[in-house]
Parts: sequence; C-alpha cells; structure tokens
Amino acid sequence: MSHGAEWDFFDAIYCITLASRPDRMQAAKEQFARVDLEERIEFVVVARDEEDPVRGIFSSHQRCLSQALAAGAQHILIFEDDVFFRQHNPERLREACRFLEDIGTWDGFALGCLTRSSRPTNRRGVVRIRYQCLTHGYALNRPFAKRILQESWQGVPIDTLIHRLGGEFYALHPMCAFQGLATSDNNTVWIDRLRSIFGGLALIQKGNEVYCNHKWLIIFIHVLVAAGLIALFWPTCS
Repeated sequence: MSHGAEWDFFDAIYCITLASRPDRMQAAKEQFARVDLEERIEFVVVARDEEDPVRGIFSSHQRCLSQALAAGAQHILIFEDDVFFRQHNPERLREACRFLEDIGTWDGFALGCLTRSSRPTNRRGVVRIRYQCLTHGYALNRPFAKRILQESWQGVPIDTLIHRLGGEFYALHPMCAFQGLATSDNNTVWIDRLRSIFGGLALIQKGNEVYCNHKWLIIFIHVLVAAGLIALFWPTCS
C-alpha cells in the first residue's frame, strides 16, 4: 500500500490560508508532509475580510465546499492553515474511513474539534459525537455540504452553523488534528487570551476529548474521592 493511501477516501482535500500569511502556508505544508498529505492537499488562498473576518472565514469554507461539489466530490476534507498533527495513525484512519463507507449516511467526520458528547461505535477508532465547534480539520459528506451551501451569511460563524444544523457526526478517536497557537482571525481577542490561560486550544481540545469519552468514569472517581474525604473528616467534624 502506497504512502498516504489512508487519505484516498476523501475526494477533495483543501487547506484554507490567507494570502497575507505565507508563513502559515509554509508551516501547514510541513505538517501535511508529516502525514503524507503533501501530494493531495490543495491550498485555497483567500484575502482577509478586513471589514468582518468571521464572514471571511465563513465564505472561505463555503468556497471550498462549492469547489468540491462542482468537481463531483462525495467526501470533502477541509483544514485551516494553523493545523498540526499528533499521533497520526494511518491504519486507524483507514479503519475509520471503512466505517464511514460502510454506513454511508454520515454527515460529518472530525479529525479534530470540540464536542458536546461522545460515545463509542462498533468500530475501533471511531466515536459518534455531538459536534460543538472548531473547523481546523473536518470532513463533510456531499449531501450535508449542500446543506451548508444553502445557508447565506447571517452573522453566524461557520462552526456555529454546523452545530445548529446537527447531523450525524463522527470523529476519529483519539483525534489527530489540533489547532495551533496562532491568534484568531475572528476579532475575538479575549477568546485567545482565555484559551492561553488554559494552555491553548490543543490542550483544551484534548481535555474535552478525554472528558467526553470517559465522562462517567471521571464522575465516578470524583464521587468516590468526595465520599472518601467525607468519611475521613466526618468523625473530626462531628
């Protein structure tokens, strides 16, 4: 099997990058080379929307989807140029893609995002999720991509729109795509500062993934520790 064959499931693979940030395109190229994607990735170079960067991000993602649909793509994978990869496992990704091919009815598949909940499937390395936000590494099936393109700009960020539309979303487990520490392009500087306090988006994403996939175990441990502390100190307090 050739290098990079785990990506063959995706008919169109794009990376959105700003014309004003060639340094980020170069950094992204280095990341894609690490996971055997350098020959498949197509960079979509856009101008920054100075009036409304959030609108610019929205339009950029729609542009990728429109281009992919026009080319007849069924499975569309989109990255942003501050993506980086950790623990990429080709066999695990191949297994996840086989799962998506088998079920056929999926809407979205995340290589990295924040989720509201997660539960296991019958396939190793794939979980079903309730998508929350982040669009640095995600795939859409053709019908859901068409739904996204039917939406005009209404002041809603692209990830919020995806969240509101719902759909049948899955994610690679563990996730392999993370968002870098470059500042946001959506005028929400306070969000960047808050994320930095908590260790940056990569750490937040990993913590979110661990919690959503082991929620009941974590709650049980907390209850157990609380009960132990009560039992330890109750005689002293009584």
